[in-house]
Amino acid sequence: MAFRTEADSEVVGRDEWSHSPAVGVGPLRFGMTVDEVVEATEILGQAKVTELARDYPVFSPTWKVELHRHGAAPSTPAVTAYVSQAAGLFCVAADAVRGPQVAYDGIPLVGRDLSELENDLIAYAETTDVHLRYTPEGYPGPDSGVLMRGQPVGQVLRSRPLFMVTRDGAHTEWDSLPSEEYHVNGRSTA
Repeated sequence: MAFRTEADSEVVGRDEWSHSPAVGVGPLRFGMTVDEVVEATEILGQAKVTELARDYPVFSPTWKVELHRHGAAPSTPAVTAYVSQAAGLFCVAADAVRGPQVAYDGIPLVGRDLSELENDLIAYAETTDVHLRYTPEGYPGPDSGVLMRGQPVGQVLRSRPLFMVTRDGAHTEWDSLPSEEYHVNGRSTA
């Protein structure tokens, strides 16, 4: 009998969002203001906006917009968007359990067992002319504006993709990673 996790049981009924590198994901477009992000997602749920502490003076003021689905019991957000004053929307994180499903050329990216996702991405890369990118922690992902993170779900790590562009003062997407994404649901993702 296969071991089922909370993430496995929640996959049915997920919204499906598309991703276009350097453009956006789902109804969100990179460069949007906080108000535009809230407006674009209000049909999906309740948005909570928080101004983040400036951990690094090189970055302009930044806000976190958490989207909680309509009708859902209080829980972790389905989507977390990060908006900087200078760059606008630069990062959208899909929760491994409650987030929308987003695929990369037919490969589901959200809520996956990380080793299974890696196998699928390697097989895809071997048959096409694409490259994979690994984060410093060793999480695999497509080399297309997506940084993969691990999100603890029960006793396993599931994939939590971050759809990104670089923000003000950063050279790479990895440099742009919001410090809040190092800890999801109060637990380290490393």
